[in-house]
Amino acid sequence: MAPVDDVMAWGESFTHLLECKTGQMVFENFLRTQYSEENLLFWLACENYKKITNETEMASVANKIYTEFVQVDAPRQINIDFVTREEISENILQPGPNCFDRAQKLIYGLMENDCYPRFLKSEIYQALVEQAEQQ
Repeated sequence: MAPVDDVMAWGESFTHLLECKTGQMVFENFLRTQYSEENLLFWLACENYKKITNETEMASVANKIYTEFVQVDAPRQINIDFVTREEISENILQPGPNCFDRAQKLIYGLMENDCYPRFLKSEIYQALVEQAEQQ
């Protein structure tokens, strides 16, 4: 079970939720019920990608992210506009640390403005708040 302070902080801001490993797991479970966990998985993959300093590894991971989330008919295709998808298709030829920034910002906005409010109203989160308040 998540610590009381963490559960309450998740309700204060989307950033608090994403900064907490347990929060990420709970949010991913919620997104799975909404058939949209690819958004969080893509965002997390981008966060990890930005930490890579080795160019060979960066190219390899960029291609994995592209084939899993970005390309048309990807197994976990994210919902981004054509221009952003095309920009990434060009960037992937020589991927840099900011290769996915535009798409990541779009997905973050989607999660923050659409998924996160629904999460706060969900039975999953409300049950955790109830447990936290009883402690």
